Parts: sequence; C-alpha cells; structure tokens
Amino acid sequence: MKAIVQDVYGEADVLRLEEIDRPKPGADEVLLRVHAAGVDRGVWHIMTGLPYPIRLAGYGLRVPKDRVRGREVAGRVEAVGKNVTTLKPGEDAYGIPEGSFAEYAVGRANKLAPKPTNLTFEQAAATTISALTALQAVRDGGQVASGQKVLIIGASGGVGTFAVQIAKAFGAQVTGVASTAKLEMVRSAGADNVIDYTRQDITTDITTDGQRYDVILDIGGHRTLRHLRRALTPTGTLVIVGGETGGRILGGFDRSLRAPILSRFIGPTLRALTASENAADLVVLAELVEAGKLTPVIDRTYPLGEAPAAIQHLVDGHAREKIVITV
Repeated sequence: MKAIVQDVYGEADVLRLEEIDRPKPGADEVLLRVHAAGVDRGVWHIMTGLPYPIRLAGYGLRVPKDRVRGREVAGRVEAVGKNVTTLKPGEDAYGIPEGSFAEYAVGRANKLAPKPTNLTFEQAAATTISALTALQAVRDGGQVASGQKVLIIGASGGVGTFAVQIAKAFGAQVTGVASTAKLEMVRSAGADNVIDYTRQDITTDITTDGQRYDVILDIGGHRTLRHLRRALTPTGTLVIVGGETGGRILGGFDRSLRAPILSRFIGPTLRALTASENAADLVVLAELVEAGKLTPVIDRTYPLGEAPAAIQHLVDGHAREKIVITV
C-alpha cells in the first residue's frame, strides 16, 4: 500500500510517499480502508519530535517509533480483531488510529466509532481529534452551562470552530477571538460576538468596558495567566487548551503546569485540558452532528502524495478550519 512515512525527525521535507506492507489488526484493533485523513497540530509535533517530552511519551527517543504519520481517519472497516464487537467489516467508521496518511490504517476499537451518517468521509475525518478536544474543553474543562458568557481564543482554528458550535449547543453566549481575515468565518460558526485580536487587546480593552467571562477557552494564544485572569468573573474558569511558543523543551506547556498550582490561591479556576481519546465521545460528537448542532468546516483538501504540503500549510498559519487529506 501507499503511505506517507519518515525515518528521522524533522520538518515536512522528511516525509515521503512510499510503498509499504499493509498493517494487520490485533485482537482489539480494526483495519480501515482509509478514504480521508485529518491534519491536526499533533502531526507536526510527532513529525518533528518537539517539544522533546513528546519523545518520552512513546513516540521514539532518537527516531520516530511509527514510520507512518496521521492520527485522524474516516474510512471503511476492512477487518476486525477477535475481541472487537463495536464495529464490523463493511461499516463506515471514523476516529483516531496511528498512521492514517496511508491507504490502510489500524486503530484500537476503543478509539473508533461509526461514522456520522450525514457526513462525507472528508467531513468525518475532520471531526475527530479537534472536535473531541473541543467537546471536552467545553463540557469537562469549562463545564459550560446555558446562559454563561464564553470567550474562545483561537476560534478560527480546527479546535476553535468546533468549540464555538459546541458552546452554542450548550446554550452559552459565545465571543470568538480571531484575526481580521477570519472574523466572518467565526461568525458563521455561530459566535454571537467576535473580537479582532490585531485591533483589540482582550485583557485590557474588554475589561475596561467591564466585560467579564464565565469561561475562557484559550486554544490558540500564549497570553500570560495574569492577563487572562483579568477577563474572568471572580468565579470564572480558564481552560488552557493550547498555545505554543515554539520552545523545544516545553513548547508553551509551562502555562498548563502553572495554571492548576496558581488556581489553589486565587478566586477563578485555572486548569489545563488533557484530552482523552475515546470512542464514547466520538459517539457524542456523531449525535451532535446528526442533530444538526455541529458541522465540520474544511479549509482545503490535499491528495495523499501532497501530505507534506498540507502540514506546511497548517504550520504556516494559513489554514482556516480543518485540512484534510484524501486517499
């Protein structure tokens, strides 16, 4: 089969299209014929091995442990292991395997679920890691409730566009933060208000107006915890979902480490999200999609052989919403 592989850590130029053996599913695994694969920020981290702690997480200290890139998928079940009961051959599925930039991919059954019936394979591949992260940030991290005011920083990205829609589905009043060129897209995702971060400082201009938020989801920023606290209500909650500095040691993760410690001594709750990849929440996402409350938005698609260009497009910050590779 054809697959995008790498043998050393590095930028997108270390990737190449190669013919390799088709993987075989283990007892708790599913073999998928890949139709589409999503491109998320995690692909870049695994590709480069940065920040360094990701190598300690099992991806390989000196070279990548798994040669094939990609962790978001939608496709048709080709075969299942002897212990798998949730999916069967011939069924369409989506979820989180290892190595989805290929014609076939293997994933654990507990990270796969039936594909939403009203989505294409491309749309379903875009509704996996990013949407799952957004769901858990809104529901578990922020514990968003109807009527609350929610600020989403990084509202135009892959996670952000899902977070806007999910927070609205939970009944919140949503304000999305994005650049000038992406404001209209954030509005179309359902945001009640938008803020252009190139023209307005959310931690000074907003608080001058007396505006405070019950929940802040910081998905795409790297503002200090002190500044973000200024835009919270006294009992509000800040959820650190992302925000990268490019550092090779922690890469911006230091805020996630400091937030829960600082939260012990102040009024607002500060926490960092650690997303859980699981089939149960993929089912929840499918229900939201099929109810018309969640719609994936795709920036552009690339053929399998152009996966390096797709990753570079994401890294360069040009993407609006999700990028998908078709196979």
